[in-house]
Amino acid sequence: MPWNSLMDRMMKELHSQGTKIEDIVAVLKRTPIHSRIIQAIKSAHALGCDLKIVSDANVFFIDTILKHHGLKECFSEINTNPSFVDEEGRLRIFPYHDFTEHPHGCPHPCPPNMCKGIVIERIQASLSAMEEKKTIIYMGDGLGDFCPSLKLGDGDYMLPRKDFPVWDLVCKNRSLIKAEVCEWSNGEEFEHVLLHFITKVTIDKSNTNGNNAIQLYSDCKVQTMPGSSHQAFSQTLYVPH
Repeated sequence: MPWNSLMDRMMKELHSQGTKIEDIVAVLKRTPIHSRIIQAIKSAHALGCDLKIVSDANVFFIDTILKHHGLKECFSEINTNPSFVDEEGRLRIFPYHDFTEHPHGCPHPCPPNMCKGIVIERIQASLSAMEEKKTIIYMGDGLGDFCPSLKLGDGDYMLPRKDFPVWDLVCKNRSLIKAEVCEWSNGEEFEHVLLHFITKVTIDKSNTNGNNAIQLYSDCKVQTMPGSSHQAFSQTLYVPH
């Protein structure tokens, strides 16, 4: 069962046990995000970068977390699984791609509900109509981030999180990736690497034509919640297969 389908079923079970949407929001607000990652996002936005999210999470989770940390306005686009709170107060989560009627057919390790490579190709097509070539900096850590890394071209940058699934795939298939690759391991390294490449691209483009154009794409997922967060969902949860 795809992760987002499992999450939808979990939300149904939690709702049936009396968990309110406010309880879910409270847990999401306690989701840890490294302070340097928050600062890196704000810095990139302040420098004029166009930040977009490509994520296998869902709209409700991402919106809630971004708003809580004051980051929502930093992103121009969020590509993720749709979700909404229904009339009964239950959070519903749906697939980005309708894999039952129209499977994406990607040969890479993308989940059936979302191929991030297809999303990146769509964005690249919209950028190709512009006179100036855009530089893409893509950051991610999951298996689903390997496919979009294959779509990047010369002059783009792929920043995989070291010792995470996408890093392993990138290392094993380095010859297939045209973009420059640079790993990161924690919040401090994330900030350092990201701002380094933004500065590099800015200088290169200023020397070429005096115009900056950087597109930043980031996988965004809810991290494992700390023990204190689990206390909000103290009921036993059984999810049938």
